[in-house]
Amino acid sequence: MTSKKASAGKASIRRGTNLPRMGDFNESVVLDAIRRHTAGLSRVELAQATGLSAQTVSNITRRLLDQGVARESGKQSTGSGKPRTLLQIAPGARYAVGVHLDPAVITYVLLDLLGTVVAQRSERTPRGGDTDQVVAGIAASVTALVAESGVDRERVLGLGIAAPGPIDAAAGLVVDPPELPGWGSVPLRDQLSEATGFPALLDKDVIAAVVAERWSGAATESRNFLFFYLGTGSGMGLVVDDTVLRGVSGNAGEVGGLGAACSTRVLVEEAIALGVLGGEFTPMDPGDAQRGLEQLALLAARGDERAGSVIDRWGIRIGRGVCAAATLLDVDTIVFGGPIWHLLADRLLALIEPMVAQSPFVKPIHPTLVITTAVGENVAAVGAASLVLDRTLSAQPKSLLLG
Repeated sequence: MTSKKASAGKASIRRGTNLPRMGDFNESVVLDAIRRHTAGLSRVELAQATGLSAQTVSNITRRLLDQGVARESGKQSTGSGKPRTLLQIAPGARYAVGVHLDPAVITYVLLDLLGTVVAQRSERTPRGGDTDQVVAGIAASVTALVAESGVDRERVLGLGIAAPGPIDAAAGLVVDPPELPGWGSVPLRDQLSEATGFPALLDKDVIAAVVAERWSGAATESRNFLFFYLGTGSGMGLVVDDTVLRGVSGNAGEVGGLGAACSTRVLVEEAIALGVLGGEFTPMDPGDAQRGLEQLALLAARGDERAGSVIDRWGIRIGRGVCAAATLLDVDTIVFGGPIWHLLADRLLALIEPMVAQSPFVKPIHPTLVITTAVGENVAAVGAASLVLDRTLSAQPKSLLLG
């Protein structure tokens, strides 16, 4: 059973602990609960939702109000007794910058606390192996983005970077991605942090996209979902029990042969080999491949059956892989997105959605939603900024581990 709209329901909220030494974790639990209810929550509702005592909630909300990250937004009548004061996130209290380094284009966004894009820009990814020059250009663009937005730099929590894999997340390295020649073991995280003055995080683009959907996108109501990412390359991001799966080295989500068969370059080359596209669309770099894909999508939209068949065969490969992964992980939501998804969304969604519904492997024990990203084509850049918001403001279970 599938639907293109996520079902309405109560947002999933982590439970807190009343142990006094867990203050930081509990503060994040309360802040996350407020953020997930845009209409606002009263202190009584916060105590009920988080499992924290009324006194703990009162102390935490006082700190959040003092810090300016939460605000009192009105009253709620309960039918008897004194109306309750509602609390909401103050969106402009803090911001985060996100950068998506894609082989075809570099995208920049500035988000507020609710994950709303308040400024953005993009530029074609420079070719060649001079990574120092590229990093300097990225740093200059980040600085310009913040300056042009009018946001106080002191309110920017940090810089999130999304890059194609493989990466070394612990060391902050980009490790020789296939479509970025010359990017072998580049310390991108530390270089950008030093050049911009912002603390920085680095993650894979597909994992960043998952965080965006979980933070403010189509899957905010789901604790178990799969994100299929389509850009210059492709991959799957996974959330299980409300936790983003990164793997031992931070490179979870590579889909092996499926990923290789679902790259923009492969699709365009197949269309050229079949005579659907002319030789002038031969991709010399990722930017060329994207232009070829745009032409292929245009031909299909105009009714060219050969162009449609090329895309449909691609969609069937993706659908089979998604069905297998959805079964393995028992997810309730499958989200599609990425820089090129919007070019093919209507056609591929119409093809893949019934594949999921009819799959003998996706058991009809629960509905499986098949939906398009709610974040847009810049989902990886938004996800990069969301990494900062999530790391800074969301409850992190690992913070409960004893030292």
